[in-house]
Amino acid sequence: MDNLFQLKDKNIVVMGVANDRSIAWGTAKALIEVGANVIFTYRKERSLKKLEKQLANYEDIQPLLIQCDVNSDESIQHAFNEISEKVGTIHGIVHSVAFAHAEDLKNRFVETSREGYAFAQDTSAYSLIAVANAARPFMTEGGSIVTMTYLGAERVLEGYNVMGVAKAALEASVRYLAADVGTDGIRVNAISAGAIKTLAAKGVPSFNTILNKIEESAPLKRNVTLEEVANMTVVMLSQLSSGITGEVIYVDSGYHILGI
Repeated sequence: MDNLFQLKDKNIVVMGVANDRSIAWGTAKALIEVGANVIFTYRKERSLKKLEKQLANYEDIQPLLIQCDVNSDESIQHAFNEISEKVGTIHGIVHSVAFAHAEDLKNRFVETSREGYAFAQDTSAYSLIAVANAARPFMTEGGSIVTMTYLGAERVLEGYNVMGVAKAALEASVRYLAADVGTDGIRVNAISAGAIKTLAAKGVPSFNTILNKIEESAPLKRNVTLEEVANMTVVMLSQLSSGITGEVIYVDSGYHILGI
């Protein structure tokens, strides 16, 4: 199976591990299983401690842990310079980073503050552009960048509000980035995951309603698992998807195809 993915010993940067239920962590585990060399970034000391706790179960590996604040160009550049210095070529990136202020999710969208809108865009959408630009010089063998989006980018979902607009910008950024860096052999795609009980999902007031709606209506009549999203992310990082770029890949039990 390892040979099928061709990710053994490839250097993959995973950004955005929050806890053991986060999509980034699920993807990291799947990458470790296929033999990839996973490099983790973290924002603050608290995030580092959570990462170290998760990695305590993997005594046979000692992954690189690099501080990176995606709201700072200097921090992003420093992080990828350090990664390249320590591992050499970067073959892939998992960008699983998004954030919006709680009040901008709970209030009506029309009440979104200027600062809240800018912060959500900067953290959730612009960060992908900044990361791609910083990593590009070190992706000398081509590679794959995968980010995480959600159906709220294209449909109005109660309580998603400013994050939905940020995800829409993220998906447009995927297309423009794919067109820009394709000549370097770098692919850029997004995974639109179904509703999963992550830390971020807890901030969406209607989340439990969404879970129930998907179970009732989706073609597969169930919600997707963290493992299913992680597996598809690994596919999009691997040579199995070598001809795909600029796409949004839905892993949501088919819910997005419905007209209601």
